[in-house]
Parts: sequence; structure tokens; C-alpha cells
Amino acid sequence: MGFDFKKYLTFAIAVAGSAAAATAGDCDMTSLNLRGDWGQAQFSIEIADDVAERAQGLMNREEMARTAGMMFIYDAPQSVTFWMRNTLIPLDMIFIDPSGLVTSIHENAIPLDETPIPGGQGVQYVLEINGGLIATFGISVGSQVKHPEIDQKNALWPCPVQ
Repeated sequence: MGFDFKKYLTFAIAVAGSAAAATAGDCDMTSLNLRGDWGQAQFSIEIADDVAERAQGLMNREEMARTAGMMFIYDAPQSVTFWMRNTLIPLDMIFIDPSGLVTSIHENAIPLDETPIPGGQGVQYVLEINGGLIATFGISVGSQVKHPEIDQKNALWPCPVQ
């Protein structure tokens, strides 16, 4: 297998952004950090934490910044299923348990496809990012998420104490 310069460059840019954010010590509502044996990445996110926002999601958007995403927050762990109705861009979906552990992933959901995409049981958070980024970064089940909405007493990767 040869060296994939495009994958390396994309990864290096994300790591540089993550390092800068870590240096600043931020753990705020507008950014989400992921880490695993593949490295680290940071995304600028919007929050969907009520029924109406979760129903709307990323529908009808023609584009999204490369390292942007949307975090869906549920009040309690549950079984979740997503679809791509009225969603115009391909998305990767990352399903997360209450501790911030990635429990399931779905890559390159097809725009406008209404086929159900199950996230599994015990999901409290879902991160949607641009399609193809899971593969680009190597994000996998077992990765960890850092965000202030995750119960910090039980978080696998808690926010720094301020």
C-alpha cells in the first residue's frame, strides 16, 4: 500500500486544528473533539437538542464546511434510527454512548435516501459530518468524544477543569 498524500494532508490539518484548540483549553458547545488510535480531530458543530431541531437536522443544505458537523443530543440513551430525507449532501454518522464512546458508525449515507440507518442501542449523541471523513481520518468504533454536553463525571475524555 502506497503513501496517500491527500489523506495525510487532511489528517495533518485536522491534527493542527486540534492541537491549537487543546492549547487554548477549549471545551465549548461549538466544537467537538474525537480521538482514537488513529489520532485526533476537531469539528465545529451545531447542536440539535430538541425534537424540532433533531427532525430538521441537516436537511436542505447544499454544502457544509469540511470540518463542520451537527451533534444530535438526546435526553437519555436510546435506540436511534436516521435517514437522509431531504438531505442533499452525503454524510457520515457517528453514534455515541453517554460516556462519549463511539459505538457505531455509518459511512457515506446517500443523499435523499429514505432507507433507515440504525445507530444501535444506548445512543445518546449522534455526530453527522461530511461523507468520507470517517475513512479519511480513520475514525472507528471505540474512539472517544470530548464535549461539555457529555456528563463529565462519566466521560471517558472529560473537559479540562476550569
